[in-house]
Amino acid sequence: MTVSYIRPDKDFDNVYEQLKLINAYSDQMKLPIDRELIDQISQNKRISERNNVVELFRSLRADTLLIYDVWVLSVNIEDVVQVMSCLLKNANTIHCVKQGIVINTQSDIMVVLGLIDQLRQMVQNDDKKGIGRPRGSKSVSKFDLKLDQIISLLKLGNSVSEIARQMKVSRSSLKDYVESRELKALVQGVVLSNNASDARAIMIETIQCPNIEPNKKESE
Repeated sequence: MTVSYIRPDKDFDNVYEQLKLINAYSDQMKLPIDRELIDQISQNKRISERNNVVELFRSLRADTLLIYDVWVLSVNIEDVVQVMSCLLKNANTIHCVKQGIVINTQSDIMVVLGLIDQLRQMVQNDDKKGIGRPRGSKSVSKFDLKLDQIISLLKLGNSVSEIARQMKVSRSSLKDYVESRELKALVQGVVLSNNASDARAIMIETIQCPNIEPNKKESE
C-alpha cells in the first residue's frame, strides 16, 4: 500500500504545494496512492499528541509512505527520529519527495543524517523569526491557476523563456513567479528521484559541521 501524508504549516509549504509535488512524483515513479492523510494538527503538538497520525504510522507494515519533506513528520528532531525508526522497524519505505530521497532499512546512514541535519538547520536558524521561510508572505498570482502546466513544462526541460512564449505571457513575470515559488528546485527534486547517487551526493553536501565560536575575550 502507498500512503501519502501531508501536513500544512504556515512557515513551510501549504497543502496545495505539497500535493502538487507528491502527485507528480507518484505519477513519475508509478506509485499510485491508495490512502491520503492531510493532517491539520498544529505544528506545536508533539507526535504523541497527534493520535490519528500515530495510528496511521503504527498501522503501516512493509508499505510505502510519501512525504513532501522530513519536517512534515515533525519539526521536533526527537519525534522525527522516533517516527522514522518505527517506520523502518516495520519494514516500510519512506520517500522524501522534495529531495528525491528514498529511505529504507538498507539506506546509507549519511543520507538519513543529511535529512535530519537539514531539519536541524531550519529549526536553529536564528536569523528568522519563525521556522523556515514564511509562506504567508507570498501574494496570490495569476500563474497559480496554471501551476500544473508550468511544472509539466519545466519537467520536460523547457526554459522559462520557452514556457513564457508557449503561454504568451511576460517572461520577466513568469521568471519572478518560478523563482518565488522555487519551482525549479521542486521539479529538480522529482527529476533527481531517478538518480539515487546524485540525490545522495546532494543530500550529504548539505550537512554542516559545527562552527567554532570565537572566545569573547579573544575577539576583543
